[in-house]
Amino acid sequence: MSRIALVTGAGRGLGAALATRLAGNGFAVAAHYHSSADGAEAVCREIRARGGRAQSFRADLRREAGALELAEWVEAAFGGLELLVNNAGLYQPRRGLELSEAEWFEGLDSTVSQVFFTTRALLPLLRQSGQGRIVNIGDSSCDRPGARDLAWSYHIGKTGVWMLTRSLAATEAPHGVAVNMVSPGFLENSLDLPPAEEIPAGRFGSFDDVHSALRYLALEAPAYLSGSNLVVSGGWNLR
Repeated sequence: MSRIALVTGAGRGLGAALATRLAGNGFAVAAHYHSSADGAEAVCREIRARGGRAQSFRADLRREAGALELAEWVEAAFGGLELLVNNAGLYQPRRGLELSEAEWFEGLDSTVSQVFFTTRALLPLLRQSGQGRIVNIGDSSCDRPGARDLAWSYHIGKTGVWMLTRSLAATEAPHGVAVNMVSPGFLENSLDLPPAEEIPAGRFGSFDDVHSALRYLALEAPAYLSGSNLVVSGGWNLR
């Protein structure tokens, strides 16, 4: 019987790529989306065409009610959950003081608030599985707070996700649920890309690079490995 994975923000970009790759690793996939309905359904069709199992779910995870509804739907459709990938997050490439009120809260709510409510709602299923894993998608500098030029609330939110990762790792260890983070640098689809030669590795990251780290934490790492942050940046943003 397949393990079950829930990927948030699976309708496009990194989330869509991780959902399809996890299906290739043998997971049945719950593909969450908020506004990318066509993309999430395309992901599910691709997984089913390859013989896998997938279903898409729309929910607003910025508030607790949406997260609790999603947890109910996943349990009804799949019967349980082994892996939660908190991927969703909205990046507004606007200078800090130029953020509107809506953009400020969007950056926070789509990152740290969403991770908190989603994780809390899904914890009962993850604990019941006996092999629960949570992987939060961060940012290559989220563990080192400092000055930022753009998207202040997004970066503050990602730093909050790192704090949540460590806090949840401590509270969930007695339940056998490992909580870790994967923090990409610039990916091929990122906004405001610098010249590739500025990346120490000489290239931007790929979805496969991020998936390799996720796969390790989801399938290979022991539950005793919890509270870690795997920076997948090709050497970028380490100073």
